[in-house]
Amino acid sequence: MSSLFPAMTAGPGGGADRPALRFGDRALTYGELAAVTGSLAERIRGAGRVALWATPTLETAVGAVAALEAGVAAVPLNPKSGEKELAHIVADSAPSLVLAAPGEELPPALGALTRIDVEADARAAGAATPRSADDTDDAAPAFVVYTSGTTGPPKGAVLPRRAVAATLDALEDAWQWTGDDVLVHGLPLFHVHGLILGILGPLRRGGSVRHLGRFSTEGVARELNSGATMLFGVPTMYHRIAEALPEEPELAKGLAKARLLVSGSAALPVHDHERIAAATGSRVIERYGMTETLMNTSVRADGEPRAGTVGVPLPGVELRLVDEAGAAVEAYDGETVGEIQVRGPNLFTEYLNRPDATAAAFAEGGWFRTGDMAVREPDGYVRIVGRKATDLIKSGGYKIGAGEIENALLEHPGVREAAVTGEPDDDLGERIVAWIVPATPEAPPSADELADHVARRLAPHKRPRAVRYLGALPRNDMGKIVKRALHEQALHD
Repeated sequence: MSSLFPAMTAGPGGGADRPALRFGDRALTYGELAAVTGSLAERIRGAGRVALWATPTLETAVGAVAALEAGVAAVPLNPKSGEKELAHIVADSAPSLVLAAPGEELPPALGALTRIDVEADARAAGAATPRSADDTDDAAPAFVVYTSGTTGPPKGAVLPRRAVAATLDALEDAWQWTGDDVLVHGLPLFHVHGLILGILGPLRRGGSVRHLGRFSTEGVARELNSGATMLFGVPTMYHRIAEALPEEPELAKGLAKARLLVSGSAALPVHDHERIAAATGSRVIERYGMTETLMNTSVRADGEPRAGTVGVPLPGVELRLVDEAGAAVEAYDGETVGEIQVRGPNLFTEYLNRPDATAAAFAEGGWFRTGDMAVREPDGYVRIVGRKATDLIKSGGYKIGAGEIENALLEHPGVREAAVTGEPDDDLGERIVAWIVPATPEAPPSADELADHVARRLAPHKRPRAVRYLGALPRNDMGKIVKRALHEQALHD
């Protein structure tokens, strides 16, 4: 397999002076990155798996690239994980050592691992040695990324090198991504979105990335107004951008200059799409992926940026919808719901040490069961309506996706945040419940008002039958609403 990062194989005069990574006031050119990663790769070559203490720093990026250069599988660790979760991940993945930035205090769960401090100073690393083509097998593990399911401890999804290359190359096509692009983001680096797409993506193209360290609208405005061409974010970030636009003219100016604004990891509410477009003239595009599959679909850069959809399958990705019996759903009517199943070179190979879970994740023919429910529009655009386990509500004989009701609720001026779940109902089977964070807590919209609002926009059978008011919705580190917490709260109410 050729190198994952061709720009790093260039010698002097071949682009070595091009900027590669920047975190705040710390930066590396491609030549400097080759030097520091080459030095580290030699130290960890043959190490088996290595844990990566994935803080939003230059050292995390260097550690990830060095592991790939050494042909060693990296296990990114969320610095916010609790001791029990970290202990499980370390015991399950059995890394031989941990990579961390100098001075980082590591928790006791990592205490038994040999520690290597990642050196991100090119002067200390010395000159880069020219790299030859990478001879690591493309089926070899690149990362083991832990993902939480609805029950049990996190499972380690083993992502092969071919999946990383296939996804990033498919996005090159879909997003017209080139070495001239400069990406800005403030995503965490322990997961697929921030690390593989947000760090390795620019490096594979020979472009550059400017990481904010911590997301801020001021940082986004600064970077987009000083040469950045692309922005990656999650819906929480774009919601904050939409809220800040009326008061931050430099932010609107920067967004208007961007070539591509991309949202992922969860659905971006239509209301935020429209507010950003109205203020900047630029539209956010969405894509759809999972830890186990990397990226599956996207709105294309040369396609219609239609709010509420995740576009079309990426090159090389096969996608189908199936009904509850496992039969293919052939309808392209924007209404018939089915579970998304995918196959292609972007898929993981297994859940580490979990052959039972691996076997259960695949249908006959190598199709991966995503658990996500969707419809397809007449032109092939995919619109996700929710998770099979938490977002598909069967009420009064209808199959209803929570996502479209949430979007409708967010169009009400009295609603700041919204989540929709189903609860058992003797008459309907399940009733639709809306969890609302009011825009004005002292004067929230009434349940009847919200039910009528949804019924007018969608259909009467999709109106919420109960409304519960909260100060904030429970969210994880990626900004996704944790609906399990809402279900647990409902059980105790």
